[in-house]
Amino acid sequence: MLPHLTRRRMLLGIAGAAGVAATGFRGFAAENPGDDARRAAYREWLASLPAAPTPELTKHGLVAEELKRWNIMEANQGVAVDAEHFYGIGNHALVKHRKDTGERVGQWFGPREGAIIHLNAGWVDGEQLVLAHSNFPHLPMASSLETYNTRTMQPVDTYSFGFQLGSLTWAVRHQGFWWACFANYNDRGTTPGFDQRWTYFAKFDDNWQQLESWLFPPQVIATWGDSASSGGDWGDDGLLYVTGHDAAELYVLRLPKQGVTLEYVTTIDVPFEGQSWAWDRSAGGERIIYGISRARQEVIVARIPEVPSAR
Repeated sequence: MLPHLTRRRMLLGIAGAAGVAATGFRGFAAENPGDDARRAAYREWLASLPAAPTPELTKHGLVAEELKRWNIMEANQGVAVDAEHFYGIGNHALVKHRKDTGERVGQWFGPREGAIIHLNAGWVDGEQLVLAHSNFPHLPMASSLETYNTRTMQPVDTYSFGFQLGSLTWAVRHQGFWWACFANYNDRGTTPGFDQRWTYFAKFDDNWQQLESWLFPPQVIATWGDSASSGGDWGDDGLLYVTGHDAAELYVLRLPKQGVTLEYVTTIDVPFEGQSWAWDRSAGGERIIYGISRARQEVIVARIPEVPSAR
């Protein structure tokens, strides 16, 4: 004999089939032919709503003023700066120079194929030079934060992120948090199946627990070529300034009021091509940044114009 529950299910199924045969009932839509018209009206109403503006890379005539430049062969990834010195950054090289004369006063070089593979942006905190590092272009993608003493130019600390979707290209402190960019690419050195659209900007606490993250605006991504964002930092005006890899442009962004994508504000023309750069926080209120020209092997100093608050 069939168990009681099984027999009951069979009887209910037979009764349901008989009911369909007797009444011709085929579901809610069959008894409500007006549903198609209502759905069509709803789609028409959705189409009538105003569309968001097409994302565009707009400019407002903002141009940085070049102040000085030095030939620094090793600085092919970026530059960091403090009150008296600037630090040229290469894949596995650091060089320390006086800001007033350009004289080299310190250096550190890692071995080829050593533990340090691809240093990128640097950020100075007192006597600590904190550097974004990744194993680019190797896979799987992995990143770390490497800290050097600015007096001795020797490594003093490391923090490994391990496997991460994206390579760490820049990290800075702001308002008691860490803010960092993990880059994905269109060519080598990126996880198969992902591209530069997966590059993201994130906020972390002091234990490097991620709190929030955002995508980059599509019009900024379109300027990256096969690469991604190589440098960035917050300005004293509360806006976020970022560079790509090759374009001589500084993109001004802000956290969104809604959604998951950073808001684009404007673009500033600068005298260096992408890569990582640094604010000179010792410049006494002046908006001075240090950047590099990878092609010309130069460190370049520029004054950045104010971004009108109405933008």
